[in-house]
Amino acid sequence: MPFLQYTVDIGRSPPEPVEDALFDLGALSVTLVDAADDPVLEPAPGETPLWPTIRVKALFPGEADRRRIAASMADRLPDAREGHFESIVDKAWEREWLKDFRPMRFGRRLWICPGGMPSAGPDAVRIELDPGLAFGTGTHPTTAMCLDWLDGHELRDRDVIDYGCGSGILAIAALKLGAARALAIDIDPQALIATRENAARNGVETGLEVTGDRGLAPASTDVLLANILAGPLNELAPRLSAAVRPGGDVVLSGILVEQAETVTAAYRPWFDIALAATRDGWGLLHGRRRAD
Repeated sequence: MPFLQYTVDIGRSPPEPVEDALFDLGALSVTLVDAADDPVLEPAPGETPLWPTIRVKALFPGEADRRRIAASMADRLPDAREGHFESIVDKAWEREWLKDFRPMRFGRRLWICPGGMPSAGPDAVRIELDPGLAFGTGTHPTTAMCLDWLDGHELRDRDVIDYGCGSGILAIAALKLGAARALAIDIDPQALIATRENAARNGVETGLEVTGDRGLAPASTDVLLANILAGPLNELAPRLSAAVRPGGDVVLSGILVEQAETVTAAYRPWFDIALAATRDGWGLLHGRRRAD
């Protein structure tokens, strides 16, 4: 069954009146998207900000009356911009995203495989993970660098913390690569749900603790990964550093290369730390914890 899609750019106007009008006209769904490629990278905890300029897309049954919708929108929201219509062919939407994703290798043996796709190689360490609401599927340079680091280091029998776990991809990878235990922490409830589901899907749930509690016990881990952003990394330096045992590793990403020196300075009192990798303007820092 085909659908009719109505799209309108609303700029900085609040989207609620447009959403209400479209649902009143029989829209099956209304979606807000970024109209100008202005990602919101660092919202405050508990906030869900929208983009500076917004595009609204509404999906109607294919037989919906275009003229009626256009006239009603113009009458109800006279200051709004004129929208446009297009026909959307029905598809198996739950699998449609797969055409844009392929298995990805990180390091020598670690593979992220969406949608049940196979990995390659007899010694492959395979993680099955689909894109979802929580951040982290391996496609972003910072996640990719963290996965490369995990694949290239000995994790057997080590404790790992994934701070700001998103999808849980780093904690799951650590366990698949031999870590004894992993602690996944995030303030986003959706991330905690996704991490638990992804861990179960990959058979590592028994070795994983998932929590929204940001408290960390002193000297509680051998490896701490934090793929977040420069601001929080700087603020959290004392807390994250205290959690790493002497001789342990800290892996920090989510930072731009030009921010690396500032973050390095924040962790230098506890770690021998330096920029270890760069990709597409993003950097990864690795540090070894000194004895107190």
